[in-house]
Amino acid sequence: MDVSAFYALFSATCFTLVGLWWNVVQSHAAWMSDPSLRRVVGGIYLSFLLPALMGLFAQIGGTEQPQIWRAAFVALSLVGCACTLRLLARARGNRFVTRQQAGAALLYALIAVVGARPELAGHIGLRPIQAEALLLIGLIVLGHALVWRFMAGEGRAENTA
Repeated sequence: MDVSAFYALFSATCFTLVGLWWNVVQSHAAWMSDPSLRRVVGGIYLSFLLPALMGLFAQIGGTEQPQIWRAAFVALSLVGCACTLRLLARARGNRFVTRQQAGAALLYALIAVVGARPELAGHIGLRPIQAEALLLIGLIVLGHALVWRFMAGEGRAENTA
């Protein structure tokens, strides 16, 4: 696995998703006027932004200076986990959103654990930076699923009942 190439492509893709999401949000001004929708919109934004930032730090540290990406992954995943848990507490009534956010919180927690205890990745035959890559891919898949459901109306408050 060429870690540098993976994380370069990964970060660029995530930043592109951030930009695409903001283009979608601009065409739905009502989402930003409703506090509950604004929180979900912000959560989707973070689901692409935080992995993009982690990818940048992985490129900076790489395999030569893992302490850089490990510290960034722990810090950013703690932010992601805290924000996701806060959203989860307010997502009552929509099982899909609740499951997606619970899954994202779990992935953020696992990213922090591997960043803090990289030797754990060896138990599944991976280098720590590879294990983190797999977890980040999972976050993006969950974020994409949330966007899809949100755009279909299933994640918005007016359609939960």
